Amino acid sequence: MPTRRHALMSALAILSSSQGASAWAAARAGEGSLNAAALPRHSVNASRVATAWRQKLPDGTHQDHVGVLRLDWANRRVVAENSHALPRRAHGLLPDGQGGFLAVDSRPGETLMRFDAAGQLAQTVSLANEQPRRTLGGHISLSADGAWAYTAETDATSGEGWLSVRDARTLKRVAAWPTGGLDPHHHLLTPTGQLVIANGGIPRDAKGNKLNLDRMDSSLALMDAQTGHIVNQWRLPDARLSLRHMAWAQPAVGEAGEGGGQPLLGIGLQAEHDDVGARRSAPVLAIWDGKQLTLPTHSELAGGYAGDIAAGPGGGFVLSGQRVGRNALWHPDQPVGLLTLAELVESCAMATWLPEGGGVGLLMGAGLAVARWHAQHGAVVLPVPQGMVLDNHWIVLG
Repeated sequence: MPTRRHALMSALAILSSSQGASAWAAARAGEGSLNAAALPRHSVNASRVATAWRQKLPDGTHQDHVGVLRLDWANRRVVAENSHALPRRAHGLLPDGQGGFLAVDSRPGETLMRFDAAGQLAQTVSLANEQPRRTLGGHISLSADGAWAYTAETDATSGEGWLSVRDARTLKRVAAWPTGGLDPHHHLLTPTGQLVIANGGIPRDAKGNKLNLDRMDSSLALMDAQTGHIVNQWRLPDARLSLRHMAWAQPAVGEAGEGGGQPLLGIGLQAEHDDVGARRSAPVLAIWDGKQLTLPTHSELAGGYAGDIAAGPGGGFVLSGQRVGRNALWHPDQPVGLLTLAELVESCAMATWLPEGGGVGLLMGAGLAVARWHAQHGAVVLPVPQGMVLDNHWIVLG
C-alpha cells in the first residue's frame, strides 16, 4: 500500500504530463465543437460523484462504504456528503434518472441497492433467494424509458452468463436471457435501443476466482432488448484479452453519431496471459463501430490492464492503466498510439466531465487522490480524506 505522501507526490505528475496533452487535445480534437449539448453541464467549482471506498478503522481493518463525495475544486478539498457502510465492496454504479443512483455488489455479488437524491439508502434487493441461483457480474443498466433494469449475472452451477431483466421500481427479476458467453460484466444500451454486452470470458469458481484461463472466450454480444435474442457477436483474435468496461464516444460535429448515427464504442481490456511480459505489453483498448471489433493500438503505455474507461475529447477515450499508475488518452486522429494524460498511483475510476462553457474533460479517481483534467481549465489534484481509499468506479451526479 503506497503511503499518503507518496501517492500525492506521484499524483502531481498529472500537472506536467497534462500540459502536453492539453495542447495536443486543444489543437487536434476540435474540443469546442463536440456534440454534447444534450448532456448536462457541470460547475467548474465543484462536482458531486457517487462512488465506493474503503475506510481505514482504528484497529487497522477496513470498512467498505458507498456514498456521495463533493469534489470542491474551488476550496481544494474532498468532502463525504454521506456514506453507507456495506458488508462487502460495491462495484458498478448508475444514475437512476430520479436524481439518485443504483449500486451493485462486486463479483460474485448478490445485492442491488438504490440510493435517493440525498445519497441515503432507499432500497436493497438480495439475489440470495432467487431461483435459479445466480450471482451479479458487477454492473447494472437501464432501458431507454427507465422502466427496466438489466443486470449481468452468472449461473452459480454452470458458470453460464445471463442478463436479467428487472422491474426498475422493485428491482425484481421478470425475465432472463443468455448472454452468449461466460463472465458477463459491463453492458450498455445502444443508440438504437439494443444492448451491447461485454462477456469477459473468464471461467470462474463460485467465489469468483479465475480458472482454466486456456479456455477463455471473451466476446462482445449485441442483444435485442425486447426478446433477448443475440443479434450478432464479435471476438478479438487474442483469446487472452478480456473485454471489461465500455464507454460511448462523444462525437465531434459532422462525424458519426450526429443526426442518429452510431458513435464509436470504446472497450477497456484486461490481459490474462500466462507470461508476465505478454500481459504487460498487451493492448488495452478495443473499438466497435457497429460492424467490426478492432484493436486500434498495441501501445504498451497502460501496462495491459485497463481498470476503467470514459469518453474523452474529440471522440476519443481515456483509460486508467491501474497497475502502472498511468491514464492514457486515445484519439481517432492518432489511432495507433496512446498519450499519457495523468500519472496517479492506483488510478482507476474514470468519468467524463462536461463543464459549463463547453468541452469535454475527465474526472479521475485514484487510491488516495482525485483529479480533474480539461484542455481549457487545466489539471487539479486533491487528496481524499484521511483513511479513505477510493474503489474502482464512480459516476457524476447532476
